[in-house]
Amino acid sequence: MPTMSDFLEAAKWSGALTLAIGALALCGFIFKWGIRFRLVGVTGFMAVLTGGIFALGLVPFTRTVVPGAVHFSRVYDNGATQAVIAVPPDITQSQLQATMQQAASDLFSPGRMGQSGEEQLTVRVRTVLHPDEGVSELLYLGEVRRSLLVRNDEQLDIHLYPDAVARLPKAPATDAVTDAQLADPAGS
Repeated sequence: MPTMSDFLEAAKWSGALTLAIGALALCGFIFKWGIRFRLVGVTGFMAVLTGGIFALGLVPFTRTVVPGAVHFSRVYDNGATQAVIAVPPDITQSQLQATMQQAASDLFSPGRMGQSGEEQLTVRVRTVLHPDEGVSELLYLGEVRRSLLVRNDEQLDIHLYPDAVARLPKAPATDAVTDAQLADPAGS
């Protein structure tokens, strides 16, 4: 992940390139080149780009990483106070809680508050089970609520649905040795 100093270094090089293109545009006007107005446009674009890169170097951006969280997909987001994420069906309860914390952190945005009068973001977690061949069943596993006012909300309200979590398929034991492994211990 790039750091603030990386962005400041990139802004320095982008600024130098902007000045060089600006000098080239000035030469275009002096020598009445046909592309002189295009060079002015490129110089303006480079100036805006340099300003953006410089701004990224001033404002630190960090992403909270919650240990134990698994990959999730956002399947619904109204842009204000409600979102739904999907997780794999083989998730464990501890991974589920960590993933809910990760999602609450990742989906935080101060711009969400302007969309509605509520001050809390609700993220619901679901998975898809396949009880029979050709049959898919949505299973909501829980929800987490967080403040839209505080960036690092320590007061997350995590609520698991115990009946739904109990329906998750149990992961096979990793210590178990299968018959195939006994027959061919080299794994070839």
